[in-house]
Amino acid sequence: MGDTTIAPKLALPLKEAAGGRKSLSQAPPDRTAIQKAARDFEAMAIGQLLAPMFDTVDTAHGKFGGGAGEEAWKPMLVAEFGKHIAAHGGFGLAAPIAAAMLRMQETKDAGPRRATP
Repeated sequence: MGDTTIAPKLALPLKEAAGGRKSLSQAPPDRTAIQKAARDFEAMAIGQLLAPMFDTVDTAHGKFGGGAGEEAWKPMLVAEFGKHIAAHGGFGLAAPIAAAMLRMQETKDAGPRRATP
């Protein structure tokens, strides 16, 4: 069948579906998407750092704490704290992570290099 997907009657040939564009590995880096991914990673990392702190707080004996509901919602609260901290400056992880992601994509796009003797 050549250059078509598994269901040739329902799908366009792959070249037509791609619209003649370059493959993803050859596309220029989308800096906005990379920066968002780096900020999201920083928010997740901050949330992971905060989680043990919240695990050590005994709320079962307080007037307004404890129960299955709190245990179910606590991870989401911690994740939101991480997002909020990252959105307001964070720990400064997003910029170096974004730079590393851009370097990795540029290195990948450049292709294999020969080692010089």
